[in-house]
Amino acid sequence: MPMEQSPSSDLRRVVVSTNPELTGDELPGEALTINMGPSHPAMHGTVRIMLTVEGETIRDADVQVGYLHRGFEKEAENACWTQVFPYTDRLNYVSPMMNNVGYAMAVEKLLGVADRVPERARYIRVIVSEMARVVDHMVCIAASGMEMGAFTPFLWLVQAREGFFDLFEELCGARVTHSYVRVGGVKHDLPEGWLDRLRAAVPRVETCMADTETMLTRNAIFRGRTVDVSTVSPEFAKAWGWTGPCLRSTGVAYDVRKDHPYLVYDRFDFEVPVGSKGDNYDRYLVRLEEIRQSLKIIEQAVEQLPGGPVIVDDPRVALVPPLTAYDSIEGMIGHFKMLFDGIKVPAGEAYHYIEAANGELGFYLVSDGSGRPYKCRVRPPCFQLVSSLGEVVRGRFLADIVPTFDLMNMIGGECDR
Repeated sequence: MPMEQSPSSDLRRVVVSTNPELTGDELPGEALTINMGPSHPAMHGTVRIMLTVEGETIRDADVQVGYLHRGFEKEAENACWTQVFPYTDRLNYVSPMMNNVGYAMAVEKLLGVADRVPERARYIRVIVSEMARVVDHMVCIAASGMEMGAFTPFLWLVQAREGFFDLFEELCGARVTHSYVRVGGVKHDLPEGWLDRLRAAVPRVETCMADTETMLTRNAIFRGRTVDVSTVSPEFAKAWGWTGPCLRSTGVAYDVRKDHPYLVYDRFDFEVPVGSKGDNYDRYLVRLEEIRQSLKIIEQAVEQLPGGPVIVDDPRVALVPPLTAYDSIEGMIGHFKMLFDGIKVPAGEAYHYIEAANGELGFYLVSDGSGRPYKCRVRPPCFQLVSSLGEVVRGRFLADIVPTFDLMNMIGGECDR
């Protein structure tokens, strides 16, 4: 039974002393304010939670992001439009291809060239985006399982992820931060034989997901940490601006790819999985099924992939290929002008959003007519999720924080902008 609390005691300012000379009358009450993170392993060095607890029960939680110091939006204002792409990679560094796509489409909307992006480039963007979504969901499930004590699925999922990472590296030369997409299309076409290697990698991912589901989905320990834990209602989720798998876990079937189709998503047959309770377990199941749906989209996109160019034929928009810049004086001048003066984007503003791995990822851009963004504002899906974490875990146990935080899949790079 809880002890009676003195009316004059301060529940939020408690100092625990180790002085053995203190008597029982001088000891603080049961309520205790403690730090969780940013050095806590589950907080990944980027989040600090100030907890007020009574025993193991959370009475209050003040969630603080900001320990990564990314500064993306100010960085973008000091680079030309093309140079912003490597910065977008560092937003959600688990699935950077989708950051590339979202930013490129916002610039194209502002330029008025969205309709001129070649068909083949649109399909390639879909393929790399869905590969990135699969990787992101696998990492989320892997890390969540590991931090709840299931290390074996982590090894399986990371091994399956490496197959896609090999393909990303072959495609753009970088394993983690890709910078492959360009304004008006993509950097270059797919390497010879790349699609065959992609087809060979998909069954390995499917096998890994089947093994992971066998180990986790009906596992009593995993279910005990997730079923009916941190349940969220659809009304709560919408009020806090949730999107993505976390919103869909509450039963709301909102997906930008279906509700506001972009690129060529309206040409594919895929389902939007939803949950029923909005608990941690539903968030896990939704991601599991979304991996299968993404693989289904990849298969269709590969089969439908048309031929043709992969970037607009306009030297005022498209970055000059490296070989052209190195081999001709005209190419070198074009490359120099594009990077030092930047694309001359007409003055105005535009907002474009896509369905990223964690939900709606939007870019709001303002141009003053120069070669650099006057303002680049990002709407990251993770920020709304983490903003509500204190409310979600209030009244739960300390042990519930880790699975709840993990299955929200907070990515520090896009929260701390």
